[in-house]
Amino acid sequence: MSLLFHSTNRQSPAVNLRAALLAGQAPDRGLYFPEKIPRLTPAEIAAFAELPYHEIAFRVLAKFTDGIIPDGDLAVMCREAYNFTIPLEKIYDRVFLMRLDQGPTASFKDFAAQMMARMFGRFLREEGKKLTILTATSGDTGAAVAHAFHNIPGVQVIVLFPIAEVSVSQRKLMTTLKDNVRTIAIDGKFDDCQAMVKQAFADPALAHIPLSSANSINIGRLLPQSVYYFYAASRVAQPDEPVVFSIPSGNFGDMMGSVVAREMGLPVRKIIASVNDNDAFPRFLATGGYQKICPSRNSLSNAMNVGHPSNLARLVAVYGGQMDETGKISRRPDLAAMRRDLFSTSISDERTVAGVRDFWNRFQLLLEPHGAVAWQGFQDWLATKPLGDAPAVVIETANPAKFPEEVEKVVGWPPDVPENMLAALKLPEDFDRMGADYAKFKEYLLRKHA
Repeated sequence: MSLLFHSTNRQSPAVNLRAALLAGQAPDRGLYFPEKIPRLTPAEIAAFAELPYHEIAFRVLAKFTDGIIPDGDLAVMCREAYNFTIPLEKIYDRVFLMRLDQGPTASFKDFAAQMMARMFGRFLREEGKKLTILTATSGDTGAAVAHAFHNIPGVQVIVLFPIAEVSVSQRKLMTTLKDNVRTIAIDGKFDDCQAMVKQAFADPALAHIPLSSANSINIGRLLPQSVYYFYAASRVAQPDEPVVFSIPSGNFGDMMGSVVAREMGLPVRKIIASVNDNDAFPRFLATGGYQKICPSRNSLSNAMNVGHPSNLARLVAVYGGQMDETGKISRRPDLAAMRRDLFSTSISDERTVAGVRDFWNRFQLLLEPHGAVAWQGFQDWLATKPLGDAPAVVIETANPAKFPEEVEKVVGWPPDVPENMLAALKLPEDFDRMGADYAKFKEYLLRKHA
């Protein structure tokens, strides 16, 4: 029998991976999560040291797709999805920078989007169905989803983004696509975009429209993002040696990928969730009281401008608690265990800029704002506990070329631009625009599906 996924709100029936992926959000507005996370043996994890990335991806994801996707087909999907490099650059001693920016849209979101598109396409072909994917983006998700799902049969993509909070290159990587992709610039914040998408899923007046999501509310985002933690550990650590990971965190999907990897058996010493000025989670971890930030605060690390991270509901569930989609906690998690496993800190824009500058001056390695937040978060953790000889990995989630003005101001020269980004910057844009008004968005959806 295939693995089942339940809703974090516990008011919807458990479903298999196919149903969870295609639905995106559970009917009770909760998020799907495995009823039981499958484990890898120490021997299976040790074997990853000799395997290429796509083979590690296959062996990890096969634990979730058993009975849903035949192993041979999954292996082909992984090989096709992961045909780019994953650089691990030595910073000093056993501390490394993992650059997740070599995919089609120069962002870590490519790791999930490329696999999700293949899964969606397969499931829709098998069922003879069509689907509209609604996605809110704070910077990188929209481009990754738009590129991955571009011209996938049976799929229409609608991406909402805050017009004033994405960089030019982030915007153009999604607004220059056409065909089955449509983008909407919202005169508001990312949280407005995310709230409009969530409301659409729960609106009975839209029940006749088959909707799903490619945001990290979709379990299909988290599972592929667990793979690169196994990959990093296989390259920097000895078998059974715990690794420290410092992760720039906005909606907490990337960080939850590391939690899934740990729950599958990966030895992890500490997960550092480094946030920008949107510090709801560090305050929750410190005080036990959760209060979302509304409106979210603008920071240089714009993809992390999230006042209420959706994936906190999954994290709270891992530690025995229950949080609904509004942030209300009905059952408290084990805070002592969370504090043992996790560290979280808020990094100001001033420290973000200093992180880019100091990292270049010390190591001649280039960071962009999100990676700089992860680096400074790692420094904050080091101030509480010495690393010793343990391995550590700092995560860089986007290519510095996505933030050319910010990087050039700090280091004095613009970063090199990848070829795919150069091509997109030259293409004409085409997108719609509206206020942060759900009624108008609902009308838009109804017109599109009339």
